[in-house]
Amino acid sequence: MNDYHGQSVLVAGGSSGVGLATARAFAALGAGVTVVSRTEARVGAAVAEVAAAAGAVGAAGSGDRVRGVTLDLTDPDAVEEFCSAAEFDHVVVSAARTPMGRLDTLPLSDARAAMDSKFWGTYHLMRSVRIRPTGSLTVVTGYMSVRPGRASALQSAINAALESLVRAAALEKAPLRVNAVSPGLLRTPLWDGLPEERRTAMFEAAEARLPVGRVGEAQDIAAAVVFLAGNPYATGSTVFVDGGGSIA
Repeated sequence: MNDYHGQSVLVAGGSSGVGLATARAFAALGAGVTVVSRTEARVGAAVAEVAAAAGAVGAAGSGDRVRGVTLDLTDPDAVEEFCSAAEFDHVVVSAARTPMGRLDTLPLSDARAAMDSKFWGTYHLMRSVRIRPTGSLTVVTGYMSVRPGRASALQSAINAALESLVRAAALEKAPLRVNAVSPGLLRTPLWDGLPEERRTAMFEAAEARLPVGRVGEAQDIAAAVVFLAGNPYATGSTVFVDGGGSIA
């Protein structure tokens, strides 16, 4: 198992879902973790949870190693100001929720806001953040980049653009390692807005279709992020952790 004692990790979008699970995983492995999200209350709750999880596995001084920052990644000036004051060993970007909808029905304002949040927010951080050359930058995308659905043109385009950006950045930022992790369907708060009956039906249908026979959990993706951060020979890669969703 990787040991991240003495290393600093920034998790953008670390207040829920995959980001929160990733922050917990790094903290449990000894890293100093900075959780970034745009909502102050959620940042505070995430910091408390990550620190508690690290303490539960015997990490001394866990509360001193976990901090939170309220930051809107769509604001390039705020991102640049934040990045000018710190340097990290590893950075993970797991920010933004994008709406579902067909090309002809999804409001243009929603589509542009989603692109601004998930793609441009990542771009802003990738452009400005300072990472030690021996470290890594990992972006969480989504398997719809290669397996679009009937109402996912926007998500497919954004995720594919991010994965292309990752490959180019791996060349531009070398020897810094830049990778992507592409999840499939997960049980995360992303789906809490769906009525319980619809959510259950969606998960059951996925379990029947996926080769692994189950829906993913946030910690499944966090494990892949931790692996990439600790693997000195991985860069320019997109790792699909989707239960076989991209081939089923």
